[in-house]
Amino acid sequence: MTTSPIATSPALIAPHGGTLVDRTLTGAARDAALERAAALPTLALTPWALSDLELIATGAVSPLTGFLGARDYHRVVHDMHLDSGLAWPIPITLRIPNGAPVADHVALTAPDGTIAGLLEVHDVYPADREEEARHVYGTTDPGHPGVRQLLAQGDRAVGGAVWLLQRSAPPFPELALDPADTRAAFARNGWKTVVGFQTRNPVHRAHEYIQKVALETVDGLLLHPLVGQTKDDDVPAAIRVRSYRVLLEHYYPADRVLLAAFPAAMRYAGPREAVFHALVRKNYGCTHFVVGRDHAGVGRFYGTYDAQRIFQQFAPGELGIQPVCFEHTFYCRACGGMASRKTCPHDPASHVTLSGTRVRELLRAGELPPPEFSRPEVARVLAEGMKAQSAA
Repeated sequence: MTTSPIATSPALIAPHGGTLVDRTLTGAARDAALERAAALPTLALTPWALSDLELIATGAVSPLTGFLGARDYHRVVHDMHLDSGLAWPIPITLRIPNGAPVADHVALTAPDGTIAGLLEVHDVYPADREEEARHVYGTTDPGHPGVRQLLAQGDRAVGGAVWLLQRSAPPFPELALDPADTRAAFARNGWKTVVGFQTRNPVHRAHEYIQKVALETVDGLLLHPLVGQTKDDDVPAAIRVRSYRVLLEHYYPADRVLLAAFPAAMRYAGPREAVFHALVRKNYGCTHFVVGRDHAGVGRFYGTYDAQRIFQQFAPGELGIQPVCFEHTFYCRACGGMASRKTCPHDPASHVTLSGTRVRELLRAGELPPPEFSRPEVARVLAEGMKAQSAA
């Protein structure tokens, strides 16, 4: 089986590593691979691993062409680089149950039992879960959702090249844009500079302010909400997507924003995941990436601006995408608008701020956050959706 790199517009930023990976089989090649896979031993993928397989196959995590082998894995865990020297902060691995045998080639099955892909095994190696947790997540505390997920898996990993044979049905088909699709859209729009915005939460006024400030300096905005696996208490993706659409319809220029779904699982790895999110958006065609307060954080595991400081650990130009860093922003009643500590001289008593937990409590009770915190149209969509979910 052979594949060719996906062609990209020369006017757009190059993918990480220079080539947009394509490990998706179609047509006769796919049919032959499915027939072959039916006779192979199988490895069952979790929803998390299935989303990683699709990210690899579509080029979202270029330059990876498969799950990491031992040399890449240990280098990524310890110093955020692949064995080639290319920057990479998060290990994309396929862990297997302890004692499970692995053949040279295996079929990868989705949680529903269907064959999703093929794995050409290059490496089977021990991968210490606690060591990975300490380096990647900065903690071994199972109270951290990413660590808990990691500790529930085996102590061995299998590395090798993958082929995607059958994709899972996307939750939002009209938003299911692969890196080649977003790049094509940017090229059609004439966007040479694009800022990416990652979110697993509804967009409130502070997010809107940050996005629009960033949009003042570039050609376009990619609003790229994560729709893969998240914590149980996060606002469900279906409700969030409705809120994004309402916000974009009323408050953003339609010709300067692209809404697309990011089908990854949320790792909550704080600083390292901020770099991962930036590099992935580079593969989607973004030249800039917003890094806000406590990006990809959870609980009290990371400092407020650790996710911004980590970018300083890389050599200038090494990542190839420009982080756009913002202070914590808020509505100030004394200023009469959005502000941050850099621009607002007033006492915090004038600032309208709410924790994510408090916002979710209000929404589940059918109550709206104050308009200074969230656009009323957006808040109504969220409250209706969360109240209906609580009643179900």
